[in-house]
Amino acid sequence: VFLFNQRSVDEILSMILTLASIVDAQEKGRQLVASLEERLTEIRVAASRFPRRPKVYFEEWDEPMISGIRWVSELIEIAGGEDVFSDQSRSQAASGRIVSDPAEVVRRNPEVMLASWCGKKFRPEQVKARPGWRAIAAVKRDQLFEIKSAEILQPGPAALTDGVRRIHALLSDFVSIR
Repeated sequence: VFLFNQRSVDEILSMILTLASIVDAQEKGRQLVASLEERLTEIRVAASRFPRRPKVYFEEWDEPMISGIRWVSELIEIAGGEDVFSDQSRSQAASGRIVSDPAEVVRRNPEVMLASWCGKKFRPEQVKARPGWRAIAAVKRDQLFEIKSAEILQPGPAALTDGVRRIHALLSDFVSIR
C-alpha cells in the first residue's frame, strides 16, 4: 500500500513521477509532468499580461465556510489572481481553512468568487443572501462562479489542466471587462 497526500502543485507533480516509477513507466511520467509544467507556464505567462491581479475568494464548502486548499490557492496565483485567503491555504486539515467570521470575506473584498462545494451544487443566490455580503465587489458585480469539484478539488492532473484553465478563463474575462 502506498498513500499519497499531495497538497501543492509541486507535490502533485512529484506524486505523478513517484507513481510512474512504481508502475515502471518513468518516461511516460516525465513526459506527463513536462507537459503539465509547460501548460502551467503558458498560463502563468498569459496571466502576467493582465493589467492587474484580481482579488479572488475560493470557497470549498459553504457550511462551515472553508477557503481553498494550497494547490487551489497556487492555481489561482498561476492563473493571474490573488487568493484573499492564501494565508490559510497551507493548513493540512480543512478545519484550519474555516472562515469563522463571514465578515472577514467582506473585509478582504474579493472581486471574483470561485466556489466548488465538494460535489454540492453552488448556489450564488445563497451567497448573495449572506448578511453584509452585498458590499463585496464580487457580489455587486455578479462575479460568482462555480468550478466543478472534479476539475479542481482532486489533487491530480485535472486540477493542473481543466481547473487552472477554467480559473484563467474567468479571470481573463474579468480583467477584460474592467
